[in-house]
Amino acid sequence: MNQRIQIAGPCSAESAEQVLSAAKGLAPTGIDYFRAGIWKPRTRPGAFEGVGNTGLPWLQSVQKTYGLKVCTEVANARHVQAALKAGIDMLWIGARTTANPFQVQEIADALTGVNVPIAVKNPTQPDLALWSGAIERLANAGIQDLMAVHRGFTVHGQKKYRNVPLWQIPIDFRNEHPEIPMLNDPSHITGKRSMIPDVAQMAVDLGFDGFMIEVHPDPDVAWTDAPQQVTPVRYAEMMAELKFRSSVKKEGHGELSALRSEIDMVDESLVDLLVRRMGISKEIGLFKKEHGMTILQNARWQHILKQNVGQGSEQGLDSGFVEEVYKAIHQASIAAQRMVIRDELGKSCDPQEGRRQD
Repeated sequence: MNQRIQIAGPCSAESAEQVLSAAKGLAPTGIDYFRAGIWKPRTRPGAFEGVGNTGLPWLQSVQKTYGLKVCTEVANARHVQAALKAGIDMLWIGARTTANPFQVQEIADALTGVNVPIAVKNPTQPDLALWSGAIERLANAGIQDLMAVHRGFTVHGQKKYRNVPLWQIPIDFRNEHPEIPMLNDPSHITGKRSMIPDVAQMAVDLGFDGFMIEVHPDPDVAWTDAPQQVTPVRYAEMMAELKFRSSVKKEGHGELSALRSEIDMVDESLVDLLVRRMGISKEIGLFKKEHGMTILQNARWQHILKQNVGQGSEQGLDSGFVEEVYKAIHQASIAAQRMVIRDELGKSCDPQEGRRQD
Protein backbone atom coordinates (compact mmCIF):
# COMPACT_ATOMS: atom_id res chain seq x y z
CA MET A 1 0.00 0.00 0.00
CA ASN A 2 1.19 3.54 -0.79
CA GLN A 3 1.95 5.74 2.20
CA ARG A 4 -1.36 6.78 3.74
CA ILE A 5 -2.52 7.58 7.25
CA GLN A 6 -4.18 4.44 8.60
CA ILE A 7 -6.46 4.51 11.64
CA ALA A 8 -8.23 1.26 12.51
CA GLY A 9 -9.84 -0.52 15.42
CA PRO A 10 -13.22 -1.40 16.93
CA CYS A 11 -16.14 0.98 16.96
CA SER A 12 -16.42 0.50 20.72
CA ALA A 13 -14.06 -0.77 23.38
CA GLU A 14 -16.04 -3.63 24.96
CA SER A 15 -13.51 -5.39 27.17
CA ALA A 16 -9.77 -5.55 27.72
CA GLU A 17 -9.66 -8.88 25.89
CA GLN A 18 -11.56 -7.58 22.86
CA VAL A 19 -9.37 -4.46 22.58
CA LEU A 20 -6.12 -6.42 22.84
CA SER A 21 -7.34 -9.04 20.38
CA ALA A 22 -8.13 -6.35 17.80
CA ALA A 23 -4.77 -4.70 18.40
CA LYS A 24 -2.94 -8.01 18.03
CA GLY A 25 -4.55 -8.57 14.65
CA LEU A 26 -3.85 -5.02 13.46
CA ALA A 27 -0.28 -4.62 14.74
CA PRO A 28 1.30 -6.36 11.70
CA THR A 29 -0.63 -4.16 9.23
CA GLY A 30 1.38 -1.03 9.99
CA ILE A 31 -1.50 1.20 11.14
CA ASP A 32 -0.60 4.64 12.44
CA TYR A 33 -3.23 4.72 15.19
CA PHE A 34 -5.38 2.10 16.90
CA ARG A 35 -8.89 3.49 17.44
CA ALA A 36 -11.56 2.49 19.95
CA GLY A 37 -14.50 4.51 21.23
CA ILE A 38 -14.95 4.57 24.98
CA TRP A 39 -17.47 7.43 25.10
CA LYS A 40 -20.20 6.73 22.55
CA PRO A 41 -22.79 9.43 21.78
CA ARG A 42 -25.89 7.48 20.74
CA THR A 43 -29.01 8.62 18.94
CA ARG A 44 -31.51 6.95 21.29
CA PRO A 45 -31.40 6.71 25.10
CA GLY A 46 -30.78 3.29 26.54
CA ALA A 47 -28.27 2.27 23.87
CA PHE A 48 -24.73 1.30 24.85
CA GLU A 49 -22.88 4.58 25.39
CA GLY A 50 -19.40 3.21 25.96
CA VAL A 51 -17.43 1.97 28.94
CA GLY A 52 -16.10 5.45 29.72
CA ASN A 53 -12.91 5.93 31.72
CA THR A 54 -12.80 2.18 32.36
CA GLY A 55 -11.49 1.74 28.82
CA LEU A 56 -8.50 4.07 29.16
CA PRO A 57 -6.25 1.43 30.79
CA TRP A 58 -7.17 -0.95 27.94
CA LEU A 59 -5.82 1.54 25.42
CA GLN A 60 -2.72 1.98 27.55
CA SER A 61 -2.23 -1.80 27.38
CA VAL A 62 -2.33 -1.59 23.57
CA GLN A 63 0.42 1.02 23.71
CA LYS A 64 2.59 -1.10 25.98
CA THR A 65 1.90 -4.54 24.51
CA TYR A 66 1.99 -3.78 20.78
CA GLY A 67 3.71 -0.40 20.58
CA LEU A 68 0.75 1.12 18.80
CA LYS A 69 -0.35 4.72 19.13
CA VAL A 70 -3.97 4.94 20.26
CA CYS A 71 -6.87 7.33 19.77
CA THR A 72 -10.44 7.80 20.95
CA GLU A 73 -13.40 10.13 20.45
CA VAL A 74 -14.02 13.06 22.79
CA ALA A 75 -17.21 15.09 23.09
CA ASN A 76 -16.48 17.51 25.93
CA ALA A 77 -13.72 18.97 28.09
CA ARG A 78 -14.02 16.20 30.68
CA HIS A 79 -13.28 13.58 28.03
CA VAL A 80 -10.30 15.59 26.80
CA GLN A 81 -8.81 15.91 30.26
CA ALA A 82 -9.22 12.21 31.04
CA ALA A 83 -7.74 11.14 27.70
CA LEU A 84 -4.75 13.46 27.96
CA LYS A 85 -4.08 12.35 31.54
CA ALA A 86 -4.05 8.73 30.32
CA GLY A 87 -1.53 9.55 27.59
CA ILE A 88 -3.86 8.90 24.62
CA ASP A 89 -1.87 9.78 21.50
CA MET A 90 -4.60 11.25 19.32
CA LEU A 91 -8.20 12.41 19.71
CA TRP A 92 -11.05 12.75 17.26
CA ILE A 93 -14.23 14.79 17.33
CA GLY A 94 -17.33 12.96 16.14
CA ALA A 95 -19.98 14.10 13.67
CA ARG A 96 -22.59 15.01 16.27
CA THR A 97 -20.08 17.11 18.20
CA THR A 98 -18.76 18.88 15.10
CA ALA A 99 -22.32 20.04 14.45
CA ASN A 100 -22.34 21.96 17.77
CA PRO A 101 -19.99 24.98 17.82
CA PHE A 102 -20.38 25.35 21.59
CA GLN A 103 -19.09 21.81 22.17
CA VAL A 104 -16.24 22.27 19.70
CA GLN A 105 -15.21 25.50 21.41
CA GLU A 106 -15.29 23.77 24.80
CA ILE A 107 -12.96 21.08 23.44
CA ALA A 108 -10.72 23.69 21.81
CA ASP A 109 -10.43 25.57 25.12
CA ALA A 110 -9.53 22.34 26.92
CA LEU A 111 -6.79 21.69 24.34
CA THR A 112 -5.21 25.13 24.47
CA GLY A 113 -1.45 24.74 24.82
CA VAL A 114 -1.55 20.98 24.18
CA ASN A 115 0.34 19.44 21.28
CA VAL A 116 -1.74 16.42 20.28
CA PRO A 117 -3.11 15.38 16.86
CA ILE A 118 -6.84 16.02 16.44
CA ALA A 119 -9.10 14.60 13.73
CA VAL A 120 -12.44 16.26 13.02
CA LYS A 121 -15.26 14.30 11.38
CA ASN A 122 -17.70 16.14 9.14
CA PRO A 123 -20.99 17.14 10.81
CA THR A 124 -24.01 14.90 10.30
CA GLN A 125 -25.67 17.50 8.07
CA PRO A 126 -24.10 18.54 4.74
CA ASP A 127 -22.78 21.87 6.05
CA LEU A 128 -19.28 22.80 4.90
CA ALA A 129 -19.17 25.91 7.10
CA LEU A 130 -19.69 23.87 10.29
CA TRP A 131 -16.86 21.51 9.35
CA SER A 132 -14.49 24.35 8.47
CA GLY A 133 -15.54 26.24 11.59
CA ALA A 134 -14.62 23.32 13.84
CA ILE A 135 -11.17 23.09 12.24
CA GLU A 136 -10.69 26.84 12.60
CA ARG A 137 -11.67 26.83 16.30
CA LEU A 138 -9.06 24.16 17.01
CA ALA A 139 -6.44 25.95 14.94
CA ASN A 140 -7.14 29.14 16.91
CA ALA A 141 -6.45 27.14 20.09
CA GLY A 142 -2.97 26.37 18.78
CA ILE A 143 -3.54 22.83 17.53
CA GLN A 144 -1.17 22.36 14.59
CA ASP A 145 -1.62 18.66 13.79
CA LEU A 146 -5.17 18.62 12.44
CA MET A 147 -6.92 16.10 10.19
CA ALA A 148 -10.39 16.02 8.64
CA VAL A 149 -12.41 12.81 8.40
CA HIS A 150 -15.10 12.39 5.75
CA ARG A 151 -17.74 10.01 7.13
CA GLY A 152 -20.73 10.94 4.98
CA PHE A 153 -23.89 12.93 5.67
CA THR A 154 -27.43 12.26 6.84
CA VAL A 155 -29.79 12.73 3.90
CA HIS A 156 -33.49 11.99 4.33
CA GLY A 157 -34.92 9.23 2.18
CA GLN A 158 -31.73 7.69 0.79
CA LYS A 159 -31.30 3.94 1.21
CA LYS A 160 -28.05 2.90 -0.46
CA TYR A 161 -25.69 4.34 2.14
CA ARG A 162 -25.88 4.72 5.87
CA ASN A 163 -24.48 8.22 5.34
CA VAL A 164 -24.36 9.59 1.80
CA PRO A 165 -20.78 10.46 0.76
CA LEU A 166 -21.63 13.69 -1.13
CA TRP A 167 -18.06 13.74 -2.45
CA GLN A 168 -18.17 17.36 -3.54
CA ILE A 169 -18.26 18.56 0.09
CA PRO A 170 -14.91 17.02 1.11
CA ILE A 171 -13.50 18.23 -2.23
CA ASP A 172 -14.66 21.76 -1.39
CA PHE A 173 -13.21 21.38 2.12
CA ARG A 174 -9.82 20.43 0.66
CA ASN A 175 -9.88 23.46 -1.59
CA GLU A 176 -10.56 25.67 1.45
CA HIS A 177 -7.99 23.91 3.65
CA PRO A 178 -5.33 22.35 1.38
CA GLU A 179 -2.96 22.00 4.32
CA ILE A 180 -5.32 19.67 6.26
CA PRO A 181 -4.99 15.92 5.51
CA MET A 182 -8.31 14.41 4.44
CA LEU A 183 -9.16 10.89 5.64
CA ASN A 184 -12.09 8.75 4.58
CA ASP A 185 -14.31 6.71 6.92
CA PRO A 186 -15.96 4.14 4.61
CA SER A 187 -17.35 2.24 7.60
CA HIS A 188 -19.79 5.00 8.53
CA ILE A 189 -20.53 5.97 4.94
CA THR A 190 -21.61 2.48 3.93
CA GLY A 191 -22.91 0.88 7.11
CA LYS A 192 -22.13 -2.44 5.36
CA ARG A 193 -18.75 -4.16 5.30
CA SER A 194 -19.33 -5.45 1.76
CA MET A 195 -19.47 -1.89 0.40
CA ILE A 196 -16.33 -0.60 2.13
CA PRO A 197 -13.82 -1.51 -0.63
CA ASP A 198 -15.69 0.45 -3.32
CA VAL A 199 -15.95 3.59 -1.21
CA ALA A 200 -12.32 3.28 -0.08
CA GLN A 201 -11.22 2.98 -3.71
CA MET A 202 -13.21 6.09 -4.59
CA ALA A 203 -11.41 7.97 -1.80
CA VAL A 204 -8.06 6.80 -3.22
CA ASP A 205 -9.09 7.91 -6.70
CA LEU A 206 -9.93 11.35 -5.32
CA GLY A 207 -6.53 11.65 -3.66
CA PHE A 208 -7.55 11.28 -0.01
CA ASP A 209 -4.70 11.00 2.49
CA GLY A 210 -5.83 7.95 4.45
CA PHE A 211 -8.58 6.06 6.22
CA MET A 212 -10.35 5.52 9.51
CA ILE A 213 -11.92 2.04 9.39
CA GLU A 214 -13.71 0.02 12.05
CA VAL A 215 -12.05 -3.35 12.74
CA HIS A 216 -13.28 -5.90 15.30
CA PRO A 217 -11.90 -9.37 16.11
CA ASP A 218 -15.42 -10.83 15.77
CA PRO A 219 -17.62 -8.24 14.00
CA ASP A 220 -20.86 -10.22 14.13
CA VAL A 221 -20.99 -9.98 17.92
CA ALA A 222 -19.88 -6.34 18.18
CA TRP A 223 -21.89 -4.28 20.65
CA THR A 224 -22.17 -1.34 18.23
CA ASP A 225 -22.25 -1.02 14.42
CA ALA A 226 -21.67 -4.74 13.83
CA PRO A 227 -22.63 -4.72 10.11
CA GLN A 228 -19.95 -2.20 9.17
CA GLN A 229 -16.95 -3.69 10.99
CA VAL A 230 -14.40 -6.05 9.43
CA THR A 231 -11.88 -8.50 10.85
CA PRO A 232 -8.18 -7.60 11.00
CA VAL A 233 -7.49 -10.14 8.22
CA ARG A 234 -10.11 -8.60 5.95
CA TYR A 235 -8.81 -5.11 6.73
CA ALA A 236 -5.31 -6.10 5.60
CA GLU A 237 -6.75 -7.64 2.42
CA MET A 238 -8.73 -4.50 1.58
CA MET A 239 -5.73 -2.23 2.04
CA ALA A 240 -3.65 -4.49 -0.21
CA GLU A 241 -6.36 -4.50 -2.90
CA LEU A 242 -6.53 -0.72 -3.27
CA LYS A 243 -5.22 0.60 -6.59
CA PHE A 244 -3.21 3.79 -6.35
CA ARG A 245 -2.72 6.15 -9.25
CA SER A 246 -0.62 9.23 -9.81
CA SER A 247 -2.29 12.62 -9.35
CA VAL A 248 0.33 14.24 -11.59
CA LYS A 249 -0.17 14.34 -15.35
CA LYS A 250 2.66 12.56 -17.11
CA GLU A 251 4.45 13.97 -20.16
CA GLY A 252 2.98 13.07 -23.54
CA HIS A 253 -0.62 12.82 -22.39
CA GLY A 254 -1.97 14.88 -25.28
CA GLU A 255 -5.10 12.77 -25.36
CA LEU A 256 -5.95 13.79 -21.80
CA SER A 257 -5.50 17.48 -22.67
CA ALA A 258 -7.80 17.09 -25.67
CA LEU A 259 -10.49 15.42 -23.54
CA ARG A 260 -10.22 18.14 -20.90
CA SER A 261 -10.63 20.79 -23.59
CA GLU A 262 -13.75 19.02 -24.75
CA ILE A 263 -15.07 18.97 -21.18
CA ASP A 264 -14.41 22.73 -20.93
CA MET A 265 -16.43 23.36 -24.08
CA VAL A 266 -19.33 21.22 -22.85
CA ASP A 267 -19.28 23.01 -19.48
CA GLU A 268 -19.42 26.38 -21.24
CA SER A 269 -22.46 25.21 -23.20
CA LEU A 270 -24.10 23.94 -20.01
CA VAL A 271 -23.72 27.35 -18.36
CA ASP A 272 -25.18 29.07 -21.43
CA LEU A 273 -28.15 26.70 -21.41
CA LEU A 274 -28.76 27.28 -17.69
CA VAL A 275 -28.70 31.05 -18.24
CA ARG A 276 -31.27 30.68 -21.03
CA ARG A 277 -33.44 28.40 -18.88
CA MET A 278 -33.44 30.85 -15.96
CA GLY A 279 -34.39 33.64 -18.37
CA ILE A 280 -37.39 31.63 -19.56
CA SER A 281 -38.31 30.87 -15.94
CA LYS A 282 -38.46 34.62 -15.24
CA GLU A 283 -40.78 35.10 -18.21
CA ILE A 284 -42.99 32.32 -16.88
CA GLY A 285 -42.94 34.08 -13.51
CA LEU A 286 -44.27 37.25 -15.17
CA PHE A 287 -47.07 35.26 -16.80
CA LYS A 288 -48.01 33.64 -13.47
CA LYS A 289 -47.98 37.01 -11.76
CA GLU A 290 -50.27 38.54 -14.37
CA HIS A 291 -52.71 35.63 -14.18
CA GLY A 292 -52.65 35.10 -10.41
CA MET A 293 -51.11 31.65 -10.63
CA THR A 294 -49.09 29.90 -7.93
CA ILE A 295 -45.37 29.42 -8.54
CA LEU A 296 -45.48 25.65 -8.06
CA GLN A 297 -47.48 23.80 -10.67
CA ASN A 298 -46.90 20.35 -9.27
CA ALA A 299 -48.37 18.29 -12.10
CA ARG A 300 -46.09 20.09 -14.58
CA TRP A 301 -43.08 19.59 -12.30
CA GLN A 302 -43.76 15.86 -11.89
CA HIS A 303 -44.06 15.54 -15.68
CA ILE A 304 -40.73 17.30 -16.25
CA LEU A 305 -38.96 15.20 -13.65
CA LYS A 306 -40.34 11.88 -14.88
CA GLN A 307 -39.67 12.72 -18.51
CA ASN A 308 -36.06 13.78 -18.03
CA VAL A 309 -35.13 11.04 -15.58
CA GLY A 310 -36.52 8.52 -18.05
CA GLN A 311 -34.68 10.08 -20.98
CA GLY A 312 -31.44 10.10 -19.03
CA SER A 313 -31.86 6.46 -17.99
CA GLU A 314 -32.42 5.44 -21.59
CA GLN A 315 -29.05 6.96 -22.47
CA GLY A 316 -27.15 5.39 -19.59
CA LEU A 317 -27.28 8.15 -16.98
CA ASP A 318 -27.90 7.24 -13.36
CA SER A 319 -31.52 8.12 -12.53
CA GLY A 320 -30.57 9.42 -9.07
CA PHE A 321 -28.02 11.77 -10.61
CA VAL A 322 -30.51 13.17 -13.15
CA GLU A 323 -33.14 13.60 -10.45
CA GLU A 324 -30.72 15.47 -8.20
CA VAL A 325 -29.68 17.81 -11.03
CA TYR A 326 -33.26 18.61 -12.01
CA LYS A 327 -34.32 19.20 -8.42
CA ALA A 328 -31.52 21.75 -8.08
CA ILE A 329 -32.59 23.42 -11.35
CA HIS A 330 -36.22 23.41 -10.18
CA GLN A 331 -35.31 25.12 -6.91
CA ALA A 332 -33.38 27.80 -8.79
CA SER A 333 -36.34 28.26 -11.15
CA ILE A 334 -38.72 28.69 -8.20
CA ALA A 335 -36.36 31.30 -6.72
CA ALA A 336 -36.22 33.16 -10.04
CA GLN A 337 -40.01 33.22 -10.37
CA ARG A 338 -40.38 34.30 -6.78
CA MET A 339 -38.14 37.30 -7.48
CA VAL A 340 -40.39 38.29 -10.39
CA ILE A 341 -43.61 37.92 -8.46
CA ARG A 342 -42.22 39.98 -5.60
CA ASP A 343 -40.87 42.64 -7.97
CA GLU A 344 -37.31 41.90 -6.84
CA LEU A 345 -35.70 41.48 -10.27
CA GLY A 346 -32.25 42.95 -10.30
CA LYS A 347 -31.65 42.45 -6.60
CA SER A 348 -29.13 39.87 -5.40
CA CYS A 349 -30.84 36.70 -4.22
CA ASP A 350 -29.84 33.44 -2.60
CA PRO A 351 -30.64 30.86 -5.35
CA GLN A 352 -31.43 28.17 -2.77
CA GLU A 353 -33.87 30.09 -0.62
CA GLY A 354 -34.91 33.13 -2.63
CA ARG A 355 -33.70 35.40 0.20
CA ARG A 356 -32.50 38.93 -0.47
CA GLN A 357 -28.85 39.54 0.30
CA ASP A 358 -28.87 43.26 1.24
